[in-house]
Amino acid sequence: MHIRSNLLKIVALAFPLLFSSIILAEEDEIYLKSISDQIQVLTKDLKTLEKAVYQKSDISSSNVSKSFKSDGLNEDILTKHLLKLNEIEDQFRELTNKFEEVNFKLDKLSTRVTKIQSDNQLRFSDLESGTISGEKDKKNNLPGTSKPQDLGANPGYQTSNLPKQQTINSIESAKTVIAEEPEKKESLLPNKSPEQQYEFAVSFMKIGDYETAEAALKEFIDKNKDHDLAGSAQYWYGETFRIRQLYSDAATAYLDGYQNYPKSKKAPDNLLKLGITMVQLGEKDQGCKMISGLKKEYPKASKSVLQKAQYEQKKFKCNS
Repeated sequence: MHIRSNLLKIVALAFPLLFSSIILAEEDEIYLKSISDQIQVLTKDLKTLEKAVYQKSDISSSNVSKSFKSDGLNEDILTKHLLKLNEIEDQFRELTNKFEEVNFKLDKLSTRVTKIQSDNQLRFSDLESGTISGEKDKKNNLPGTSKPQDLGANPGYQTSNLPKQQTINSIESAKTVIAEEPEKKESLLPNKSPEQQYEFAVSFMKIGDYETAEAALKEFIDKNKDHDLAGSAQYWYGETFRIRQLYSDAATAYLDGYQNYPKSKKAPDNLLKLGITMVQLGEKDQGCKMISGLKKEYPKASKSVLQKAQYEQKKFKCNS
């Protein structure tokens, strides 16, 4: 009976602790998790003890004492269980103290939050009242005075006896305006051979810097219009726009390459990309004519370019 009363006492202590844990703040969540784990362990121990002690609860007390004797349970075993129960009671007391400490911290934090809210409300009220009074002062008083005045009543300048015509002596007759020459931009290309300059300009395409590639290729074309690589540079110049989806500028660049460098290595590529760009700009008929006429105009073009032209014909349904 002593064991049963201790168990009931422990269970009665456990339930308030479990319910009080629901109202704790998030900042103590990790700490409460550890406490919950301890409670689960203690609950498990209680169930084990209860099973061991009351597994024959349907037998009378006299039969229980006989069964203890027949099973060899002596006073040492009972003493051991009692010590275990006392230890559990101590642990519950410690947990109760910890819960009370956490609740005290929460109450203190809640008081601080309430005080901050009330202070902010007072400040907002002061600001609103100050704004309203300030607006009234602006409407009723002029700067530097306490009463409204008429601004036109006492001007600070003379309005009578003015000359009919005023002479201007500080401005001379207009002369020829000399426009300033635009500043020369620094060259992007290195001071090397055209071949090295071309490789340098195209290198920006490889790293994805299309704006710098545009400027470098344009400079190369302007400086080396008659060079064999000028047609290739013109093609890559158009590519800088197409990749950025600037199709109108790309079409202009491809058209310049097709017209100015018809015998360049990149001339078939120029014509193909010009046709594709025209279709993308909504000029399907003209674009398809250029794509379809590539093989006829450049029969010796590379196999990859001719295959690309066939693919684009099917893609844009140029024959339909």
